[in-house]
Amino acid sequence: MPDPNGSVRIGVYSCHCGTNIAATVDVQALAEYAASLPNVVVSRAYKYMCSEPGQDLIRQDIREHQLNRIVVASCSPHLHEHTFRTALKVGGLNPYFFHMVNIREQASWVHTDKAQGTKKAKDLVRAAVRRVAWHEALETSRVAIHPDVLVVGGGIAGIHAALTLANAGKHVYLVEKDATIGGHMAKFDKTFPTLDCAACILTPKMSAVRAHPNITLWTLSEVTRVDGYVGNYKVSVLRHPRYVDEDLCAGCLECLDACVYKQAKVPDAFNFGLSNRKPIYIPFPQAVPQVPVVDPETCIQFKSGKCKKTCIEACGERHAINLAAQPTEERIEVGTVILATGFQTFDAARVPYYGYGTYPNVYTALEVERLVNASGPTGGEVILRDGRKPLTVGIVHCVGSRDENTHRWCSRVCCMYSLKLAHLIKEHTGAEIFNFYIDIRTPGKGFEEFYQKLLNERVHFIRGRVAEVTEWELDPSEAGKLVIRVEDTLAGFVRRIPVDMVVLATGLEPRADAQEVRRLFNISCGAEGFFLERHPKLAPVSTFTEGVFLAGCCQAPKDIPDTVAQAGAAAAEALALIDAGYVETEPNTAHVMEEICGGCKTCISMCPYHAISFLGEIHKSRVNQALCKGCGTCVVACPTGAMRQNLFEDQEIFEEIEGILTNA
Repeated sequence: MPDPNGSVRIGVYSCHCGTNIAATVDVQALAEYAASLPNVVVSRAYKYMCSEPGQDLIRQDIREHQLNRIVVASCSPHLHEHTFRTALKVGGLNPYFFHMVNIREQASWVHTDKAQGTKKAKDLVRAAVRRVAWHEALETSRVAIHPDVLVVGGGIAGIHAALTLANAGKHVYLVEKDATIGGHMAKFDKTFPTLDCAACILTPKMSAVRAHPNITLWTLSEVTRVDGYVGNYKVSVLRHPRYVDEDLCAGCLECLDACVYKQAKVPDAFNFGLSNRKPIYIPFPQAVPQVPVVDPETCIQFKSGKCKKTCIEACGERHAINLAAQPTEERIEVGTVILATGFQTFDAARVPYYGYGTYPNVYTALEVERLVNASGPTGGEVILRDGRKPLTVGIVHCVGSRDENTHRWCSRVCCMYSLKLAHLIKEHTGAEIFNFYIDIRTPGKGFEEFYQKLLNERVHFIRGRVAEVTEWELDPSEAGKLVIRVEDTLAGFVRRIPVDMVVLATGLEPRADAQEVRRLFNISCGAEGFFLERHPKLAPVSTFTEGVFLAGCCQAPKDIPDTVAQAGAAAAEALALIDAGYVETEPNTAHVMEEICGGCKTCISMCPYHAISFLGEIHKSRVNQALCKGCGTCVVACPTGAMRQNLFEDQEIFEEIEGILTNA
């Protein structure tokens, strides 16, 4: 093997990882084999290399044996590469004179035969030893962090994250698509398992956001473009007009009374069409900002231009209403971003056999949340669409969850909110309640006790997936009823249960614009469509894009306490970056050999991070090191070979391939 950097002295360390590796790889034999390879001075096997004694072993050998290259054969670099690089740095060696071999996922876990697993591990270690000899000393660079933060989404996650950062003295831009902040929680009556008033918990936090001097609140707004990199993001925000100036409006609401629509005729989306509103309206009584909004889709002035504009007259000298207002664009600079865009509920019409949209007395859970709410369309009275008060109610669990035909995942909150609604409906009506469930999942604090409370209230629980909901008129006793047909798997027979009202416990799913948001912020989505975290255990709020964090149900279904906890964690991660003042970027980035660059611009179109620009004056491409993530796409696409990448130089790759192909 050639000696590229003078005297190469390599240390190889093979990890047992308990039985994760040792069960299928003879680690001691691997260490003995590595000792026979060229330039290997020390080869050791240790049970847990990532432990502090394992790292100490590396540091001691660097000093005692003058090692200048290190290979660790253990688990995934994604998990512990940083750990071992830090060990090298503490030991006085450049961290990038290191290579990690993944003999867990790539050898142990993909083999059942120990001899084959050991052979594969030897091949990988041999390749690493050849490769690491060609590693060069690299240095990280520092990028300054802009102290402002962008929070996208004004639900409870976005609210809590924004307040946490603002209370720490950071300036926050909170961007919300709707006319008010509050999200789904604003539609709830009470929260499980304590039955606290949702508005009593949420409204003070909403008001605090509005009043906080460190928070700039933009409602009816959406992010349209994101440029830059961690610490220096440049974001464009499109602000749609509400046609009522927030700074001039006094909140008197006289414009609502003055509207020429003498009666509310427009279906109220906040109440899911269970009530109507006027074209100028407040989404709900505690809305923030407490400023009316004009709906251009239904306002007569926008539709025909023949409105008497009585709302403008009622506003008087304040002149807060401007029906000619146009969208505006704000351009801001922030250092970090927290995505709290939330979720949408499953469309119950996608399972037609439950009758939603066909039978008027089939409701979704969120519609019932509005019915039992004192500020809802019926003032808290549970009244059916035909005017009756229900005497029997069936609640169907897992609608759009745990189903091969819709979504396979559990939505986590459905069991508990179904129990909550069973309690509230019974409290409001005294009705007989049936819960139809697959499994009752109550793993949180106080959840099992709440379940027992419902059992004590004589709520019926029937285990089995509901087959269909129908109207049945042959039996006179079932006239006007909805009939639920279900196999009771505990009793062992099919039951037909007539009820007055059916409540569908719809699951949680990613928002329809999740893919669009993903592309804007250059992050990833999992197979389900929720935003993907960097690591499910060790980095649950971070993404693979530095400086962009996740909070709430945009990452996965969760309840309010877990949402708030994750929002606080995301805010803490953002604070850590801001207070550090800088972020260190990895040096495994691409760079251009300008002397052989042909100026074809192929690399520019291939770069997914927009890190490459074209310098017209010299007719060459250039890589922004802060934006580059080291994906290597430009390197393989460059037709002249002018694009190179640190840690993935040609000679390093060739040596690694040669090591794999060479027989032991």
